[in-house]
Amino acid sequence: MSPIDNLIEYENLQKLNAPFIEEFKDKSVTFYERGWYILGNEVKYFENEFAQNIGVKHCIGVANGLDALILCLKAFEFKKDSEVIVPSNTYIATILSIVLAGLKPVLVEPRIETYNINPDLIEKKITGKTVAIIPVHLYGKTCEMDSINIIAKKYNLKIIEDCAQAHSASINKKQVGTFGDLNAFSFYPTKNLGALGDAGAITTNDDELAEKLRALRNYGSDRKYYNKYIGINSRLDEIQALFLRIKLRSLDKITSHKQHLASIYMSHLSNDFIKPIKQSGYEDVFHIFNIRSNRRDELKQHLENFGIKTEIHYPLAPHLQEGYKNMWVENFAISEEIHNTTLSLPISFFHTEEQIKKVCEVINNF
Repeated sequence: MSPIDNLIEYENLQKLNAPFIEEFKDKSVTFYERGWYILGNEVKYFENEFAQNIGVKHCIGVANGLDALILCLKAFEFKKDSEVIVPSNTYIATILSIVLAGLKPVLVEPRIETYNINPDLIEKKITGKTVAIIPVHLYGKTCEMDSINIIAKKYNLKIIEDCAQAHSASINKKQVGTFGDLNAFSFYPTKNLGALGDAGAITTNDDELAEKLRALRNYGSDRKYYNKYIGINSRLDEIQALFLRIKLRSLDKITSHKQHLASIYMSHLSNDFIKPIKQSGYEDVFHIFNIRSNRRDELKQHLENFGIKTEIHYPLAPHLQEGYKNMWVENFAISEEIHNTTLSLPISFFHTEEQIKKVCEVINNF
């Protein structure tokens, strides 16, 4: 097969957002003329619309996904050095949030089939200092929340869902962001619901926590110039909220398109490569479509030779990162195997069926 003439990009934010830009430009004029740029109506409207979209009482817009996680942990006022259980193969932001909140991350291996935290391994990591579990819906696949909730209830632990990659993912029609006590979202530009810069949110059904978080994101202030808590400055920007409101109306369309592209991969890719698994009742949203191969680096280069761009999410396991090398003495073999073999294939809103079929053809000829 000859090299593909046209480059198949992994992602292109201009192409991804092109369908939404004209409306954004039109509404930006009104936004500018309104002259209210911090915690105005756009944030309020987006919070209400996003909460309604996923089926939860409260949404609190914040500056980014990392801040969302940090604020969730701060809201509970856990004692310093309390332990928080987190998957060993998550993106570093999840672990960083625990560290920055003054707590200790305790790593639990994922299931090799799902890449999500293995509930069967959680209980053996629980100690008298454990206060919470952060399940991470990695790549857009929902964790086994029923089993995790049973464990949390048994040991009186809080659950904070990391939903950064899983907007609209669900189990039996119940969406992520509704299972936990508090739940953190990222709207980083590449996400299925992505902004034009950093943005994030927290969801909850707890009225008191929601009120507290609205203060914590705004210097700890529950009314102007009065600071009830030691908070931070982490407010969802009005202009990002404006864009997210526009894009939110197309989230179902974005999700369906990516699920369709994923179905092409599933049916066309050779079984020589490890593909994502399907579970009954689980609605996966494929923020990332990853396959695994023991010849991952060679495969990545092979695709590059044919003009197909890929990514690796992620090349190095958290416990091996230089900034964290003294934090754990254990080995996390499953995490390392995933990080050493995973490859993320193009699956953006702008990709076409024909492009995905070409990717499959090139991979199958590897």
